[in-house]
Amino acid sequence: MAPKAVLVGLPGSGKSTIGRRLSKALGVSFLDTDAVIEQQTGHSIADIFAADGEEEFRRIEEGVVRAALAEHDGVVSLGSGAVTSPGVCAALAGHTVIYLEINAEEGVRRTGGSAARPLLTGPDRAEKFRALTVKRTPLYRRVATIRVDTTSRNPGAVVRYIVARLQAKLVTPAFRGNRKRGEAECGGASLSKFNRVTK
Repeated sequence: MAPKAVLVGLPGSGKSTIGRRLSKALGVSFLDTDAVIEQQTGHSIADIFAADGEEEFRRIEEGVVRAALAEHDGVVSLGSGAVTSPGVCAALAGHTVIYLEINAEEGVRRTGGSAARPLLTGPDRAEKFRALTVKRTPLYRRVATIRVDTTSRNPGAVVRYIVARLQAKLVTPAFRGNRKRGEAECGGASLSKFNRVTK
């Protein structure tokens, strides 16, 4: 069993909104790993960060992501920082991973005032978002098999594009980068011996 699609991207890129619409278009169920984490722990993401730190959150998140990839056959949306975990990157190999791109300016606008994103709270939110963009964009690109820019597209247009790509099975190689064939750096670890995704 494997998901029809796994969505990754920065905060505000539309993973939850597009994920729900995409699952409806494909006639499958939708799973948000952040929501699963909150259900299983009984705490919000922000509270877990505050009480236990990011390292503990990533440990919990990796377990939830691995379970979702193994047990869910619909559409899965990952938290924006999931790709910073080498274990998550490794688990994504062989899956259809859709990177929802967004520029920093639009991302800041869409996430304004949200208290649910602990890494973007406090002053200098725009600068924090730009820092996340710089750090995570290469990771998203390396795990992605489909990329779609959501900056100026409405959710309906994004979903139609994704459905067309899935139906045509026209995807780019996974784990792209200036490395030896089959090898990429993700989440701080070198990943090799993974087959490129061509489905």
